[in-house]
Amino acid sequence: MNVLLTCAGRRNYLVRYFRESLGERGVVIAIDANSNAPALQVADRWFVLPPISDSTYMDRLLELCRKNEVRLVVPLNDLELPLLARERSRFERAGIVVLVSSPEVIRRSFDKWEMAQFFTQNGIPVPRTFCSLSEVRRATQAGMLHFPMVVKPRWGTASIGIHFPTDETELEMAYQFTRKQVTRSAIAEASSEDIEHCVIIQEYLTGCEYGLDVVNDLQGRYVTTFIRKKLGMRAGETDRAITCADPELQALGATIGRCIGHIGNLDCDVIRGPGTLGVLDINPRFGGGYPFVHVAGANLPSVLLAWVEGREIDSSWLKYLPGVTGAKYDHVAVVRNSSGACQRRNS
Repeated sequence: MNVLLTCAGRRNYLVRYFRESLGERGVVIAIDANSNAPALQVADRWFVLPPISDSTYMDRLLELCRKNEVRLVVPLNDLELPLLARERSRFERAGIVVLVSSPEVIRRSFDKWEMAQFFTQNGIPVPRTFCSLSEVRRATQAGMLHFPMVVKPRWGTASIGIHFPTDETELEMAYQFTRKQVTRSAIAEASSEDIEHCVIIQEYLTGCEYGLDVVNDLQGRYVTTFIRKKLGMRAGETDRAITCADPELQALGATIGRCIGHIGNLDCDVIRGPGTLGVLDINPRFGGGYPFVHVAGANLPSVLLAWVEGREIDSSWLKYLPGVTGAKYDHVAVVRNSSGACQRRNS
């Protein structure tokens, strides 16, 4: 029961969680385009593959999975999800489960404009969202929208190009600057689908921000929602949080899970204030907030492994203690030997 984590980067904790869940039944394999990625150093096996954009990436990933008898692939990068969604059947024919949703779900989740429209049509609250400056100005003049606002890429990841203009001058500057950032970033190819509408402007909601892990099974059926209140952010990722039991957010997670029909985990950002509730963003993969519910008792890696192996899950794996505050911290992983030579393995 070998597990492979793609684009492992700094996610040492996920390597550890899956290893603990596997026990002696298998190994955890981590891959990345950078041999110095910290998560590679703590995996049972690790390999360097080309970047996702490389035309040989998918073939080499499948070959690596076959050679290492991988049963479960867990993707950890937004930009990789569309590729894996399209190629999932190739892996399935080799007996490999890829934790990725359908191409339609991935496309809709990555496109923040389309997702906002989809959620609105299905009664899920989202900030008012616009796809052009002219629409924003009309809404402002009509009193439907007020400063500050949120400007961000339509196809965004890793908090690239997000700005919070407080007046008309800043709005124009933020909009143009975000367009430039998009063309110079990793999301340039995705944004080329509609470059004239590659930036969205949203209503700025105030209140407390929460992170949800909306869990569906491998057939896309809703199972549960893990909830944490965000206490601090760092580089666009949750840095401190406290676990919560919240009926309103549980109900929201259930609605999202059943409406989207994703596979596995869906990381969801929600803001709630007095009379305000809105879904800010979703990512159908493990997000940076999952560790906060794991340390409070949840064990999604064990759940996923049981589903892949056809075993009954332990209901305790889907439970966690509310009121547990967690904080991330830095640690140093040695990636070079004493001579300074890089410890490198290729697939």
